[in-house]
Amino acid sequence: MIEIILTVCAIANPNNCEEKYLQFAWNGSINQCMMGAPPYIAQWIGQHPEWTARKWSCGYPDSRRRQI
Repeated sequence: MIEIILTVCAIANPNNCEEKYLQFAWNGSINQCMMGAPPYIAQWIGQHPEWTARKWSCGYPDSRRRQI
């Protein structure tokens, strides 16, 4: 498993930003995840059109974070 840590901001209020955690199966490296993340981010934004993506990074899941 790997996790995309996605910072999103509300379109209606750009100062309202949150981190979202997208977990999925991934066989590549963290750097490959960074390059492969845009389709997953686009899918999430398509399902949540009130948000816009600001930045992202990849890492390994942390059990203290909430999975979406």
